[in-house]
Amino acid sequence: MPELLLELFSEEIPARFQRKAAEDLKKAVTDALVEASLLYEGARAFATPRRLALTVAGIPARSPDQHEDKKGPRVGAPQAAIDGFLKSAGLTSIDQAKIESDPKKGEFYVAHVHKAGAPAIELLTAILGKTIANFPWAKSMQWGHGGLTWVRPLRAITATFGTDTEDPVVIPFAVHTLTAGQTTYGHRFLAPEAIKVRRFDDYVTALERAKVVLDLDRRKDIIRSEADHLAFAQGLTVIADEGLLEEVAGLVEWPVVMIGGFEESFLAVPEEAIIATIRANQKCFNLRDGKGKLANKFLLTANNLATDGGALIVAGNERVIRARLSDAKFFYETDLKLPLEHGLPKLEESVFHAKLGTQFQRIERLVKLAAEIAPKVGASVEEAKRAAMLAKADLTTNMVGEFPELQGIMGRYYALAQGETAAVANAVADHYKPLGPTDRVPAEPVSIAVALADKLDLLTGFWAIDEKPTGSRDPFALRRAALGVIRIVVENKLTFPLSVEPDLLAFFHDRLKVTLRDAGARHDLVDAVISKDSDDILEITRRVEALSALLSTEDGKNLLAGYKRAANILAAEEKKDGRTYTAVSDQQKFTLDAETGLANAIKSVDAAAAASVRANDYKAAIAALATLRAPVDTFFEQVMVNDADPAIRANRLHLLAALRNTMLLVADFSKVAG
Repeated sequence: MPELLLELFSEEIPARFQRKAAEDLKKAVTDALVEASLLYEGARAFATPRRLALTVAGIPARSPDQHEDKKGPRVGAPQAAIDGFLKSAGLTSIDQAKIESDPKKGEFYVAHVHKAGAPAIELLTAILGKTIANFPWAKSMQWGHGGLTWVRPLRAITATFGTDTEDPVVIPFAVHTLTAGQTTYGHRFLAPEAIKVRRFDDYVTALERAKVVLDLDRRKDIIRSEADHLAFAQGLTVIADEGLLEEVAGLVEWPVVMIGGFEESFLAVPEEAIIATIRANQKCFNLRDGKGKLANKFLLTANNLATDGGALIVAGNERVIRARLSDAKFFYETDLKLPLEHGLPKLEESVFHAKLGTQFQRIERLVKLAAEIAPKVGASVEEAKRAAMLAKADLTTNMVGEFPELQGIMGRYYALAQGETAAVANAVADHYKPLGPTDRVPAEPVSIAVALADKLDLLTGFWAIDEKPTGSRDPFALRRAALGVIRIVVENKLTFPLSVEPDLLAFFHDRLKVTLRDAGARHDLVDAVISKDSDDILEITRRVEALSALLSTEDGKNLLAGYKRAANILAAEEKKDGRTYTAVSDQQKFTLDAETGLANAIKSVDAAAAASVRANDYKAAIAALATLRAPVDTFFEQVMVNDADPAIRANRLHLLAALRNTMLLVADFSKVAG
């Protein structure tokens, strides 16, 4: 079957746009093919700095004919309804429609609509022109005088269609001043000549000869492999950086990896600053030696095969990196001369949020809040206050001004150099953590206190001014802050009740539900243990774990079944009687041993479970509940709840209410499926 080849050849496309652009091109074209009833076998999209390419295999030569019986208005309907029906069905007279009858709806018009298929080449002409004209670039501009809006100047369009056994045809369409053809170009420097292509296979081969690797992931693999080999040859390892690898692969069409170096004296600068400098300014990879220390070497990726083996390219990169590291060294040494706290007055001029004051006012809140939290997490109050005061001070330093991503990290270096305790310095670095689901959480008490203060101040502040996340919109990263609080509390096993307003507590509940479900917890068990006033995150997670463990056993499954039976009976009888049964039963009215046995078991379990809950020992509470399985089973095997004697019946319903209340000590079992 015929195959489509499309290439959009342009000036350099920003690396960050390439992968999504390839996916967008594939989706736009394939969606349009399906809409046109051209069902295809497979599609692949590619991107390099200078081109987007798409191949779609197995497209039929023409779309199929379509037949449809289109139901219209009833016979005798207003003329406006009939006219609308005629227009939509492509009829000129109502006489062209037939009349069908329905026993309930009466007679109505039906039009038999026949839509003839069309040649694929004709459909593709319209599809491709529309796709290019409406392409969804994140940022685009109008280039030249043709009126085309594109991310960078579009230079040529290749669009061919045909089978393996015939010469493909060029799809006849134009986008402003560009007309589709079958000419592309190779590497800008190594093979800039025009290349005539026919179909995808010879297109890829021709590009390879012209020093263009079409597949972005293959370019990544080449860079990764060559980098590892060069590093290994010198006893070094590459510092993995997937984001940089993706970016670099989007900057080159023919990747050539080379190694360079810089003076050892620069290693006196904190390694994070060196890595950030080399990464941000030259898009180069950093290396470590056999002992794990940062090496004074780097890897660069060129887009050229140099006649001198790359000596000039390496020298140029070394020269730039040397200059950038000199700047970093100057920033670092200058920052060290001024104690961190001396930068705090500058934060009075830095607005955190128009409604929440300056950064300095935020620091004042953090100091107060960290002091309140410190005793609850086993931290020194004075160290927590000191760390909170210094936490944002490095925002005024030269290094963080140049590399904002180093905030906190540089603060730790400066704090240690200026005599602060390790606990304070670590808290300055760690109070932003965790920054994402894979980031580690603070583990030291002072770091925990300041990190919780930072996130809780953020949340309570924005809640107070009614700036809450809505839908996918979360400009202040409040969801991340809430998840950070949850992870800090759970992973450090902290009993830390959240003293926040109900609306914010409900927000924490929503985030915790997401976390627990992502960890594999059943959604119904999560709902069962969370009430609107549940304020202890660790307690909730322990209850979910314990409840899950119980319900994975036969005792747990049977106990749940017994509870459901008791709850259903109670609900039905309470509705019928117009009253709520309490947990107070009269043992003198028991007539069967099974009643007495269940009452005694409930009394014992209720006391044990309540004590375990107070001690935050939910495994013990669940274990106590599990012992109810046998007396509950015996009760329902031997006892008829709805006895003919009203007093006995009411007493048995009170007993079932006692069972319900005891189980509610641990969770709302009515929300558990099963």
